[in-house]
Amino acid sequence: MNGGQTSAAQDGETRRAHLAAEAAGWRLDRALAAAIPTLSRERLKALVSAGEVTVDGRQERDPARKMKGGEAVSVVVPAARPAEAVSQDIPLDIRFEDDHLLVVEKPAGLVVHPAAGNLDGTLVNALLHHCAGRLSGIGGVARPGIVHRIDKDTSGLLVVAKTDRAHAGLAAQFAKHSIGRRYLAVVAGLPTPPAGRIETNLARSEANRQKIAVVNAPRGKHAVTHYRVLEPLRGAALVECRLETGRTHQVRVHMAHIGHPLIGDPAYGQGRLAELCRRLGFHRQALHAAELKFEHPVTKEILTFESVAPDDIQELLSALRD
Repeated sequence: MNGGQTSAAQDGETRRAHLAAEAAGWRLDRALAAAIPTLSRERLKALVSAGEVTVDGRQERDPARKMKGGEAVSVVVPAARPAEAVSQDIPLDIRFEDDHLLVVEKPAGLVVHPAAGNLDGTLVNALLHHCAGRLSGIGGVARPGIVHRIDKDTSGLLVVAKTDRAHAGLAAQFAKHSIGRRYLAVVAGLPTPPAGRIETNLARSEANRQKIAVVNAPRGKHAVTHYRVLEPLRGAALVECRLETGRTHQVRVHMAHIGHPLIGDPAYGQGRLAELCRRLGFHRQALHAAELKFEHPVTKEILTFESVAPDDIQELLSALRD
């Protein structure tokens, strides 16, 4: 059952579904994520541990419990509490807005949601001010409205949910990989062949938990990136990357994996063209979320948004063309 059935509850919203037969032998959190794709696996894992999940009418607190397949499950999503993040008057570059969602252009350097080390000054703080509290609560108190994110030092387009209905609809599209996302990246060297498909599993690096690594199946999450060289440059190339999946650091790790890391990337760039970056004052990965295409979850209209690379990437490209 895609997304499960929903009903109101005094302390929140209850999602009901039946696990698929092929979920036999799966962990409960994995099976739930397949049955209710509008909630992330991590969110479901937390709800299981909090006692908000029943399996065939019995409360289950172990997200690792193996399933038989076909079980009836019920998940209570607690009502959104007042956001812990504070409202802050931070300018937003809004490309589109209606009663259900908005599309913003995030500058490099802006963190998407509060976390350790970045408790304010984030996109969420700005959204709370702009929307005056009218943001979907599905993402939890730390990141209301956030359906997906891009790294702090990546610039570009993001869609934000203002209602739970919009959040659920957008999350379902992300889960089905039906949302179009195109990135512009400046990479070291010239990829050969000039176009290709990169398919790996990605997981947290065991050597450095701040980084993502390519791992062998079944560990990690399946990730697919399609790349195409748009322009050869001096010692580098401008590359278009289209995401089939949307994993953490996916473009950065995939391009490094094929030997062409992003220029300026502090984690995966391996110092390529470091002198040029220092001279230009370019201190981030050269990555920009340039296109976002999705079906409006309420009106069903197909929306497409495009964004040109910001000035710092344009300056980098000019230097590499000289």
